[in-house]
Amino acid sequence: MDQLNRYQNTRGAGFAGWLGDECLLITTRFAETSQAHRVCAPLGMREQLTFQPEPLGSIDVAPAGAANAGFVFARDVGGNEFSQLYWFDLATRSIDLLTDGKRTQNNGAVFSHDGRQLAWSSTSRNGSDTDVWVRDVATGQPRLVVSAGGQWSAMDFSPDGKRLLVVKYVSINETYPGEVDLATGTLRLFPVDGGKAAVHGFRYAADGRSVYYLSDEDVAGATSEFTTLRFHDPAGGAPVQLSSAIAWDVESVELSDDGRHLAFVTNEDGIGKLHVLALPGHTEIALPPLPVGVIGGMGFSPDGRRLAITLNTATSPSDVHVIDLASASLTRWTRSEVGGLDPATFVAPTLVRYPTFDRVDGKPRTIPAFYYRPANLPPGRKLPVVIQIHGGPESQSLPSFNPTAQFLANELGVALLVPNVRGSSGYGKSYLRLDNGPLREDSVKDIGALLDWIAQQPELDADRVGVYGGSYGGYMVLAALSHYPDRIRAGVDVVGISHFGTFLKNTESYRRDLRRAEYGDERDPAMSAVFDRISPLNNAARITSPLFVAQGRNDPRVPYTEAEQIVKAVRGNQQPVWYLLFNDEGHGFKKKANADLFGAATMLFWQQHLIGETR
Repeated sequence: MDQLNRYQNTRGAGFAGWLGDECLLITTRFAETSQAHRVCAPLGMREQLTFQPEPLGSIDVAPAGAANAGFVFARDVGGNEFSQLYWFDLATRSIDLLTDGKRTQNNGAVFSHDGRQLAWSSTSRNGSDTDVWVRDVATGQPRLVVSAGGQWSAMDFSPDGKRLLVVKYVSINETYPGEVDLATGTLRLFPVDGGKAAVHGFRYAADGRSVYYLSDEDVAGATSEFTTLRFHDPAGGAPVQLSSAIAWDVESVELSDDGRHLAFVTNEDGIGKLHVLALPGHTEIALPPLPVGVIGGMGFSPDGRRLAITLNTATSPSDVHVIDLASASLTRWTRSEVGGLDPATFVAPTLVRYPTFDRVDGKPRTIPAFYYRPANLPPGRKLPVVIQIHGGPESQSLPSFNPTAQFLANELGVALLVPNVRGSSGYGKSYLRLDNGPLREDSVKDIGALLDWIAQQPELDADRVGVYGGSYGGYMVLAALSHYPDRIRAGVDVVGISHFGTFLKNTESYRRDLRRAEYGDERDPAMSAVFDRISPLNNAARITSPLFVAQGRNDPRVPYTEAEQIVKAVRGNQQPVWYLLFNDEGHGFKKKANADLFGAATMLFWQQHLIGETR
């Protein structure tokens, strides 16, 4: 496994904020966990600022005009997701706890434009609802500003700091935007066209009256499949769509502090496309060519002249680049390591579409998938295949850097297929809803259709197919193993759901209603009957292929009991069941030593149960 160690020592860097006009705050890992670092020149020294035993979560940097320079970061313990907020002071290098330090979730820190106020979301009131709090930075005094029930988060302060844009999240298809008057505490909800839509990304324009936001609300009675960038001046009539000519989702939006530019990113068949508009005229400006890949975090410099972005491609890990808006030039600021490997050998996936069981407009529906094919395939040899299924279930697999895919392709000669089955985001809201509630197993049928497609490819070995997935993807692994036991040779389930009823009963209370909106309500007898019928735990006798289950003991989303019960049920089916439980992890494995151990065990599992001779 010496060669695997090289792949496991790849690392990326992500943009976290500007520290003045000259330095960037980035996150990267040099030891066990991802921490905050400062970089003050392109490809310059990375100065590590935090040395926490746990990885940092979200980060928000104090604005340039704040009384003190520094940033707020979130951090939990052992992956339990009960994140607390901490202030890192750049002058003194001291770290202060800002929240209650108890079994509460605290996330989504947002500074006011002058740095005098800090808003964030917290479950501290009752442990179930996520409220919005605002802290006076000078006095340290917090106050509750939204306690309307449900899951609320802060979006943006008005330029004068007197109002706060907030959003209530019900599901990926349903959010409710509003504005809080911070002096009176009055919450005013904005109307949503059609009554229900996904609305997010709210930002105030420089005038403090108008807003920019992302929404999939229907327009003039016509269905809007995708999330578009919109602008609304209450004094100027109806909202205006600024990205209607792009038939893909807008994923993120940022405004410069000087109000002169707006940046947004579209997701076009999994590829990130960056756009910058000059304000207030909304004229698109020229940008330098960018690598084909995925665009992560971004932010304008305090003077508004530059835009920092995180870029990731299929053959290079994330790195931070800066665009000079006046010259339309791109400068690379970080160069992350790839374990001493030759990047020229990395495999770039191709996008394929395969037909599934149902039809759209009289034609077979097709499912998109990214296909990592090993190079230099010997004549006459067929490749074993791993199907990797994302979680969510509303996530989307993207052609980002994947060291596991590279190791499988280059070292083990295994093809990797990464499908975006129905229910995935990025392909319109109709596609997103195709697996909701009682339609859950239709997404499993999409995996069956992929098995059919594999059998038709002359270079792929339909007798050596494995499935891999985490969280909801773990459920998909277990479901696929029970539906297609003779067509799938082995499976790896990471923090997966084994029974929707027990999952909803035992998941943390602050998540229960969110998951009911997607999966269905287990309190409804009809839905409970569906769960009993489709849950892998009740079909465990049909799982007759080797199974590897990995889990974090502190997982608040999919409790470890989901893993324990499926392992117990499947053992005795005359096939090996491997089980790996990490006591210091939660929903996934964030500590390097743990991730490395799991990665090595997974490769050994594939070598023993997938890559061997055809059964």
